[in-house]
Amino acid sequence: MAQVLGGTAVPSVAMPLIVMGADPIWLAVMMAMVLQTSFLTPPFGFALFYLRGVAPPEVKTMDIYRGVIPFIGLQLLAVALIWFIPSVPTWLPNLLYR
Repeated sequence: MAQVLGGTAVPSVAMPLIVMGADPIWLAVMMAMVLQTSFLTPPFGFALFYLRGVAPPEVKTMDIYRGVIPFIGLQLLAVALIWFIPSVPTWLPNLLYR
C-alpha cells in the first residue's frame, strides 16, 4: 500500500510544485529529509522496528523510542533549516553545475 501511495503521491505533488517554480533540487532534498524523519517516528518508524529486531532482549522498545528522540529533533531542525533557508541544500549543486 505504501509503495502505491508513494509512487503516485510524489509525482502528483512534485510536478505541480516544479511548474509553479519550486527548485527541483530543493524539493528532492526536502522530500528525502521528511521521508527519512518518518523512518524514525512511530507508529511506522521502520528503522525502530529494524533496531528492535537486532537489539539484545534486555533493550526494551521504550528505550529505543527514548533514544531516538534527539535524532528526531535534529531531523526536524534540519527540515526547518531547509524550509526557512532554501539556499542551504542548493548552494553546492549551484556552485558545481550552474
